[in-house]
Amino acid sequence: MKMIAAILLAGVALHAGAEQTITRAGTVASAAGPAEYFTGRARVDMLTPANADINASSAYVTFEPGARSAWHTHPKGQYLIVTAGAGLTQEWGKPVQQLRPGDVVWCPPDVKHWHGAAPATAMTHIAVTGTANGKSVEWMEKVSDEQYQPH
Repeated sequence: MKMIAAILLAGVALHAGAEQTITRAGTVASAAGPAEYFTGRARVDMLTPANADINASSAYVTFEPGARSAWHTHPKGQYLIVTAGAGLTQEWGKPVQQLRPGDVVWCPPDVKHWHGAAPATAMTHIAVTGTANGKSVEWMEKVSDEQYQPH
């Protein structure tokens, strides 16, 4: 117990003078997922940017039925936490996987993948994405209709 207290106090000492910040809901505008990188309608609600203390950003991403991202990679990986609806994801060369609320997907660094809603159901996930040298994603070609269908 003394060890835990010492660790916690050391953490407090490192961040002495720092303050919590609260970004109030509704103060950051939603953005449409660019047609260059998404098929169908997707909405991105940024939650947190990467900063000097944590090198990862986070966002709610909502895909309308049938919408999906293009193929892409992340230099430091990405977590997807499904919060609503039904979705799909696929890693290059592997089968399409179904996603439901509560599922958590780890997309390893530099692994080509896509994710989006199921054909008839919208899907929302929280994306937590690592950043390297100011970059969090490398976009590639769009997912074809044939690739999108669960097999």
